[in-house]
Amino acid sequence: MALVVRAFPVLAGHESHVRELAKSMATDRAADAAQFFARFGVRHESWHLQQTPHGPWVIVVTEVDAPVETAKEYSASQGEFDLWFKAQVLELSGIDPQTQPLGPPTDQIFAWSAGGK
Repeated sequence: MALVVRAFPVLAGHESHVRELAKSMATDRAADAAQFFARFGVRHESWHLQQTPHGPWVIVVTEVDAPVETAKEYSASQGEFDLWFKAQVLELSGIDPQTQPLGPPTDQIFAWSAGGK
């Protein structure tokens, strides 16, 4: 199991659209989202909206095996929902999932676990 953590900037004026996307993923697109996540082996994903002095950011945490391989599959996917979702990410953040399927590069610089694991 791996955790993939990444932060996406929210382009100016799009914060309400990010909230609408999250709501849609949990309601009217929930079945599509569940199939989408299952197809890529995602066991858990959470989105966290954070206000910063540089504007809002969405921090995404995904639990998935083999993130590099999964990212390649996601980048290449051409399903209707997949293309819709990737278009939403690009429109709201300026990050293109076709070229950056794991989002902006992230380096883990600290980790702590109970029991030293």
